[in-house]
Amino acid sequence: MIIVETEIKIAAPIETCFRLARDIDTHTLTVWSHTREKAIEGVTSGPIGFGQTVTFEATHFGVRQTLTSLITEFQQPHLFVDEMQKGAFKSLRHIHEFKEQEGFTVMKDTLHFEAPFGLIGWIVERLVLKNYMRKFLEHRNIEMKKLAESATCV
Repeated sequence: MIIVETEIKIAAPIETCFRLARDIDTHTLTVWSHTREKAIEGVTSGPIGFGQTVTFEATHFGVRQTLTSLITEFQQPHLFVDEMQKGAFKSLRHIHEFKEQEGFTVMKDTLHFEAPFGLIGWIVERLVLKNYMRKFLEHRNIEMKKLAESATCV
C-alpha cells in the first residue's frame, strides 16, 4: 500500500475550503483537463456529504475508466473521507483534512491506495502511481487554492 500526503495553505476561510473540496463541480473543474473527468452517477453536481456516493469517469494512462467513492466520514468543516467502492485500484482511501492556522486554512490530503495484480501492481505503485497521484493531487490543490482565494468564492 502506498500513502501520498500533500498540504497547501489557502488564504480563505475554512468553511469555503471545505465546501469547495467536497463540491463535485469544483472537483471536475480542478483536475487535469486531459482526463476529461466527469461525474456520471450518484451525486453528480454540488456538494457531497456523509453516506453519499459519486461515480467519476476519467481517462488515465489512455484508458477510460470509472471510480465510485462513498463518503465514509464527515466532520464539517474539518474532515471528510472518501473510499473507493468500485474502480481500478485494489483499495483507495482519501482523507481530506482542514485546519485554521494563523489566518489561513491548511488543507491536507492523505491518499492510501493499493494497485491490483500482486507483484506487478506493487512495482507499478512505486514506479509510476505514487508520483502520478501526488502530481494529480498537487495540481488539484493549486487550482482549488485559486478558486478559494478569488473574491467570487469567499
